[in-house]
Amino acid sequence: MTTNGQLIIIEYLPAGVAKLVLNNPPMNLNSLALTDQLEKALLSLAQNNSVRAIVITGAGSKAFCAGSDIKEFPRIWDDAVGKKLKRENMVFDFLERLEKPVIAAIEGIACGGGCELALACDLRIMAENAKIGLPEINIGVIPASGGLFRLPKIVGTARALELMYLGNFISAAEALNIGLINRVAPEGKSVAAAVALAEEISGKSLECIKAIKRGVKAAVFLSPEEALKLNHELSDQIFKSESCREGFSAFTEKRPPRFKSMTPAENK
Repeated sequence: MTTNGQLIIIEYLPAGVAKLVLNNPPMNLNSLALTDQLEKALLSLAQNNSVRAIVITGAGSKAFCAGSDIKEFPRIWDDAVGKKLKRENMVFDFLERLEKPVIAAIEGIACGGGCELALACDLRIMAENAKIGLPEINIGVIPASGGLFRLPKIVGTARALELMYLGNFISAAEALNIGLINRVAPEGKSVAAAVALAEEISGKSLECIKAIKRGVKAAVFLSPEEALKLNHELSDQIFKSESCREGFSAFTEKRPPRFKSMTPAENK
């Protein structure tokens, strides 16, 4: 059951960490309504300068997100791409482009659109008993909410093709082995592990986080010459930043740096 129609719940934690919960148990299906609420929640977090890192997870222990609500498709067959996929891809793209670090904490199953949601996050932590996969081929469709292009960037073309050709689920251990996820946590502890990692990252310079994320995400699209140009551009911005001055001062004074949150102008 949902809470007063809230399919997305945001909890603000210490150290500037926000926990975003997909609240559509037991499987946290990515319905049309959930997508709408997810977009609003992400926009709110993007504009909130007190939020320095985000953890996304699902309510309960059965699923992070088990993909689309298949029962919705009969009423959108005439324009499934326009009514479902374009909207979902726009929201996932916004998630991927957020200037704040985003970590997926996966308990239970992450499949289909749920796996694709996790792929749009920067980092992924899975519980040791969790499963992840893109099984769309088994019902005669394709991974159309980012899996086709995000998965090969993360695990390589051959492994991505195998996962999508077969439509099988893989374990947390195998996902870690192929580079699909970053860490494995004990059963029931993926959120705690993700929050701990988010807290550690939140203590770093947000100006540097933003620059690193922009540079890494852009790298796959740029020629070596363009990548070097962007590298110099980002480095120039960082050397002129308050974070850089604080970092150098802290180093010479042998103390921990005290980085400030992004200003509204920096978060645009």
